[in-house]
Amino acid sequence: MAIVGLGLVGGSWGLALAKRGFRGRRVGVDRAAVVERALASGAVEEASTDFSAAVATADLVILATPVGTILDLLPMAAKGAGLGALVTDVGSTKQMIVERAREVFKADAMFLGGHPLTGKERSGFEHADAALFQGTRYVLTPLTPDDMTDPRVEAFSRLVESVGGRPITSDPASHDRAMAFLSHLPQLLETGLASLIAERAGRDFIPPEFAAAGFRDATRLADSPFSIWRDICLTNTENIQQALELVIQKLDSIKSHLKSQELEREFEAAHELRRLLAESE
Repeated sequence: MAIVGLGLVGGSWGLALAKRGFRGRRVGVDRAAVVERALASGAVEEASTDFSAAVATADLVILATPVGTILDLLPMAAKGAGLGALVTDVGSTKQMIVERAREVFKADAMFLGGHPLTGKERSGFEHADAALFQGTRYVLTPLTPDDMTDPRVEAFSRLVESVGGRPITSDPASHDRAMAFLSHLPQLLETGLASLIAERAGRDFIPPEFAAAGFRDATRLADSPFSIWRDICLTNTENIQQALELVIQKLDSIKSHLKSQELEREFEAAHELRRLLAESE
């Protein structure tokens, strides 16, 4: 196995497999300083800074880099992956990745889109966690529906289950639309809220030390790095714009009903969603 990118998700893949006694050879591909830390932790058994060499000998390649880098690596992975290899990714958007993969994967190597629905607001190997995938859904976006019966895909699904994940299948367009509302929108709302307070704190006397647990919880995602979210916004722009437009409409509605019974209905609808989310865990 070659894990390309040993940040939060790639590093967690390595740690999770090591914890569960995975018998295959785990090769980490990243900058020298990063792979040294991964080696010391046992997340990988071998290290490489040479993408092509690592991919050429791997049965399974996990591209665990930002989305823009995944798009750049796909042609090289398609060309360099060995006979019968499976290449997958962990990108938070899927449509552009799957479209690019359809263009370049023509030989014996196979591509399977993937996205673990988990994460943290901090990135980097230092935040990797062997339990990151435990109890979380792991979306698979095959190039064709028939790919799900391929033995390589079935084996990868079992591997996901072995680290605690729950594989589910989606088409890329549906995935990206859902993520725009359920992941990308919350990130931008929290970033916008934190940015607003940062800008207005001194001018309007909003002392940050007055912030209690509610505000801190509501801005947790504001710690997320722009380097990750830049690519997500660039590859899911239309869906995110629609989500933002709808939430602006919702906020305008709430603003106009601050003194009416309609505000209570907003709370009731929100409570119902929270109940459904709790039941689905």
